[in-house]
Amino acid sequence: MSDTSTARPYAIAAFRQAQEEGALEQWSEMLALLRAVVANPAMADIIANPRVERAKLVELIASVGGEVFSKTAGNFVKVLVYHGRLTLVADITELFEAQRREAAGKTPVEVVSAFKLSPKYANAISQAMAKRLDREVDLTVRVDQSIIGGVIIRAGDLVIDASLRGRLQQLAQELG
Repeated sequence: MSDTSTARPYAIAAFRQAQEEGALEQWSEMLALLRAVVANPAMADIIANPRVERAKLVELIASVGGEVFSKTAGNFVKVLVYHGRLTLVADITELFEAQRREAAGKTPVEVVSAFKLSPKYANAISQAMAKRLDREVDLTVRVDQSIIGGVIIRAGDLVIDASLRGRLQQLAQELG
């Protein structure tokens, strides 16, 4: 995330609106779609072009969003366009999802593994972290072959480095 302080009020507003509508899942889908649209290189060029009228940009994004965008979601897009905040959509989405997890009592846990984890192993990590944190976890798994072997688990400020790379670095510090 690059500019959370500017994105936060928009994320909070979107989250409150989604809660009021009872449509958290729909807003998640809408924000994910909007994030993909804004990240598209062709669309990024259009967004950056000062000659493109704001109303035309809103119309273009709304046409891409189609039925995924509710009326209030469309108004949210309009606000972002008219205030020049489309570049914050990725940050807004991340903050929205963090609020959603928090409201659901879930803690995001990221597992970085050298290889793809089997569902059985991912489930075991999820259960162990839920027990350790005493809350439900929202597990995401990412593959990074540079850690050589093992896993790195991140949950907020907690980092468990059980990777081969981490162990080698620790050994090098002890020897050096």
